Amino acid sequence: MSVVIGKKTVSLDELVAVARHGVDVVIDPAVKVDLGERRRAIEGMVASGEPVYGVSTGFGALATTFISPEQRRDLQVSLIRSHAAGMGDPVEIEVVRAMMFSRLTTLCSGVTGVRPETAQAYADLLNARLTPVVHEFGSLGCSGDLAPLAHVALALMGEGHVFDENGVRVPAADALAGAGLSPVVLAEKEGLALINGTDGMLGMLTLALADGANLLRLADVTASLSIQALRGTDRVFAADLQALRPHDGQRDSASNLRRLMADSPLVTSHLDDDTQVQDAYSLRCVPQVHGAARDTFAYAYGVANVELSSAIDNPSVLPDGRLESNGNFHGAPVAYVLDFLAIVVADVASMAERRTDRLLDTTRNFGLPAFLAQSPGVDSGLMIAQYTQAGIVSELKRLAAPASVDSIPSSAMQEDHVSMGWHAARKLRRALVGFRRVLAIELLVATRALDLCSPLDPSPAAAALVAVLAREGLGPGPDRFLAPDLAFVDQFVASGDLLTLVEEHVGSLD
Repeated sequence: MSVVIGKKTVSLDELVAVARHGVDVVIDPAVKVDLGERRRAIEGMVASGEPVYGVSTGFGALATTFISPEQRRDLQVSLIRSHAAGMGDPVEIEVVRAMMFSRLTTLCSGVTGVRPETAQAYADLLNARLTPVVHEFGSLGCSGDLAPLAHVALALMGEGHVFDENGVRVPAADALAGAGLSPVVLAEKEGLALINGTDGMLGMLTLALADGANLLRLADVTASLSIQALRGTDRVFAADLQALRPHDGQRDSASNLRRLMADSPLVTSHLDDDTQVQDAYSLRCVPQVHGAARDTFAYAYGVANVELSSAIDNPSVLPDGRLESNGNFHGAPVAYVLDFLAIVVADVASMAERRTDRLLDTTRNFGLPAFLAQSPGVDSGLMIAQYTQAGIVSELKRLAAPASVDSIPSSAMQEDHVSMGWHAARKLRRALVGFRRVLAIELLVATRALDLCSPLDPSPAAAALVAVLAREGLGPGPDRFLAPDLAFVDQFVASGDLLTLVEEHVGSLD
């Protein structure tokens, strides 16, 4: 299996396949022909002797500095070395691969003016599973993700370090030689072409969209467990009620909840209970909140699609051979949605935590024992699991503070407004991990509560989850070392096994 970069636009799913699953990349031969034709425009400009940004001038605030013909290739090498200025821990391999694949699509568009062999060398690096070491700090999300992309370009030149296919950090020169690859000697403009894009933040956005789609389905699952354990009704999720406010996400979330709660004796046992007029918001309003989250992710998906089909470089080689400066490298479109998604994640997680707290509180959990403990007082039950969940939610709220409203001018005020999109992407990745853990804790608490509702049974899908956790010893009982239980449910959620088990009972969730 391989992903072909040709005349058609590659998909977000293909980016994830290359980044996360190591799928190979193939450049269509027709693309290489087009790259050769576009390259001739750059070579004509080099021969003309006229000042051209990034070809015969310096960069950023040094754009007015003329570079002599004999120094122009040195200019590209110096650019990469000086811009590979990251600091901090290495970012994840899948992030670097996502960034590389995104950049390669732009290189293959022709607007960057790179030679066909340079684009192929970039693809070869991906296919050899050699991942340049890229650091946490260095990008301001404008003029592209400069430092992160420069570290990739440095490895392409045989300098710096890479992680090999086994995840071992080795010198780039040794890794290239071991893979039978030669370092690239950059030609005019190629250094600039390799670093002037929003590919790091786009790669992280795309991976976040894949993860977020699964987590939002899981949020419906864990909510359905809590609602049943809290004697909630599924009547509020009826299709005709949801149609009164016809948002797509709300409709899909409500549909999931109806299926997840279908055939629940626990729900039907109290449908005529007139002591409970309306469920609390964290139960009754799940489709409205989860649905709004889904619609926000759908909007972000559209932005990511546009970005992946875009050709971002400055200056850009146009089909008629002109080389024109532009501002397409600015990360605002991606930065805004990254921040928006962090807000969504924090809010959905906050709602899940409120349901968890309700399940543990004897004033609101309809007769369940305090903190779901076997012997309240002697046992604390799941009291501190909620503390952990609340601590994570508090962190998610901090991560929801937008990065894109900040701007620190750089390059002697030439680059006086930046997006901070890279930082928005980094905090969203952390937020999604926290969101998953919040859902895992709700799963643990809600399944124990459902077990304690016996002899009344929950829905078949819920009963299957209760049974899995009971087999692992995570059901009701005296207090035990709780951290391993939390680790188990987190892995159960992260692996996809939970979703697979549920969908065996209700079909594919929306």
